[in-house]
Amino acid sequence: MSNGVNHSEPRQPLARMAAAAAFLSFALAAGPAFAAGLHAARISADLADHLQHNSQAIRVIVDGDQAQIDVLAARYNLTIARRLKSGAVFLVNAGQLGALRQDETVDHLSGDIRIRSLFDASAAESIGADQVWAGAVVLRPLSGKGVSVAVIDSGIDTRHNALRGRVIATKDFTGGDGMDRYGHGTHVAGIIAGQVGQTADTREFRGIASGAYLLNLRVLGDDGSGTVSDVVEALDWSIEHRVEYDIKVINMSIGTPVLQPYRDDPLCEALERAVKAGITVVVAAGNNGGTADGKAVYGSISSPANSPYALTVGAIDTHGTAVRSDDTLAKYSSKGPTKYDLIIKPDVAAPGSHIASAETVESYLSKAHPERHVAGSGRDSYFQLSGTSMSAGVVSGAVALLLDERRLTPADAKAVLQLTSSFMPEAGMLGAGAGMVNAVAAAELVHNNRFGTTSIAGEDVVAGGFFTASTTSSEPFASAVPRRLTVAAKQILWGTSIVWGTSIVWGTSAGDSIVWGTSIVWGTSIVWGTSDGDSIVWGTNQLLRGASIVWGTSSAGDSIVWGTSSDGDSIVWGTADTF
Repeated sequence: MSNGVNHSEPRQPLARMAAAAAFLSFALAAGPAFAAGLHAARISADLADHLQHNSQAIRVIVDGDQAQIDVLAARYNLTIARRLKSGAVFLVNAGQLGALRQDETVDHLSGDIRIRSLFDASAAESIGADQVWAGAVVLRPLSGKGVSVAVIDSGIDTRHNALRGRVIATKDFTGGDGMDRYGHGTHVAGIIAGQVGQTADTREFRGIASGAYLLNLRVLGDDGSGTVSDVVEALDWSIEHRVEYDIKVINMSIGTPVLQPYRDDPLCEALERAVKAGITVVVAAGNNGGTADGKAVYGSISSPANSPYALTVGAIDTHGTAVRSDDTLAKYSSKGPTKYDLIIKPDVAAPGSHIASAETVESYLSKAHPERHVAGSGRDSYFQLSGTSMSAGVVSGAVALLLDERRLTPADAKAVLQLTSSFMPEAGMLGAGAGMVNAVAAAELVHNNRFGTTSIAGEDVVAGGFFTASTTSSEPFASAVPRRLTVAAKQILWGTSIVWGTSIVWGTSAGDSIVWGTSIVWGTSIVWGTSDGDSIVWGTNQLLRGASIVWGTSSAGDSIVWGTSSDGDSIVWGTADTF
């Protein structure tokens, strides 16, 4: 089994995801005042943090001519790390910093912090989670408080300050101690429920649902690999202990090739059991959406993301901004439909490229990719990873926020996120599903049953962009009973199944899952399936960016004739070899 990290970009230096201006504002803040009458040079907030934590390796910028620099270096036995035209960078410990601050010839001191471009925006802001934290319009502030999320991954470093006190149980199915020596699980856990960074250069980092609790279910070894049986055991353990720990969400940023229909796949079977037990299971779609030479690969969804019971998440590249107008599907993000079963996946998409989160500094990923480190040190370290693993973490956090507002069934949680997502026509449903998640719109829909226009990074975003949402009924939302919402003058039945006017049948009569059935007609442009589910004809609009496609029978999955996408790129049908 492979982990969900994207390794397609290991050599590219990664820019930090928070704005450099925010770092600068911290750097210019003054530290605590010294006693009255005692000289104290003004210091940046990061230096104040270094003093407080008694740091032993601090880079400090001092202004002055070179003669003054030499005097200070000799006076306090300081190492000159670099000479500048305007002064120098000293390498000091906290005691030397304190002495330097009291020197009468020093007016101010600044930390030599890492300044990065605005290339990557905050994942939280891009999905409106920051507004949910603050309490947007009719919402009370939400943090995921009291919601427990089981993280089935490579373990969690509970020593990291962002995760200290958040892990309420640990179970290691590999026979170890639950410690994350690979570095992946800690990063994902930080995306879900990481606390605000504790130093000046890490205070911009925070998990999507910082009030949530975590369960550390380790199934991947030190090399980031594991066995299907361990994952099945972890899923069943979650079901068994769901009441004890109030487990409402499982995050699975892991995957393996689809080698059989989902009904026969033990991973999918275990996942289905978890969903039927009332747990929303969020799964990374996989990182096999493109070939090395740039061709799009369809049918590359991994297992158990291929399960119709999973909330499957693709990855979005925000291109360094929180606005949605420049978002694109990440080239590596796996695309549907699923192999064997031909289910439309992923369900939604979320930011997944260059996501900064908690770093285990002694882990394999940290050592193998030091260029990905972006801020902090020791137990306050942060680094960036890219992949649908990160996207899944974002969505697990978003689900926790929704559950903080109201308890939802897994089917309801999935439907709410899909109905309020921003559809991405260029990616199509097979690339980004219903679209980019909108946490603030989803929370408002859960709160008052209303779709509306939200604003993200100054841009108006219509909730449910794909579905052209309008008004809703005034009935209170309750997942325990069927609900009807009016969307573009069409009725949606929540709870047991969803019927979209006369055009779309979504869900099954059993109410267990949301499946894009065997026979779906979407408007007038797309026909998906026939009564016997054997053949598929795709029309011209939403699924593949204007491509005209004829697909052979499901029993002969390799008999496929593909058109080309609107930009002329070749499209390749994925096989197990693409994993």
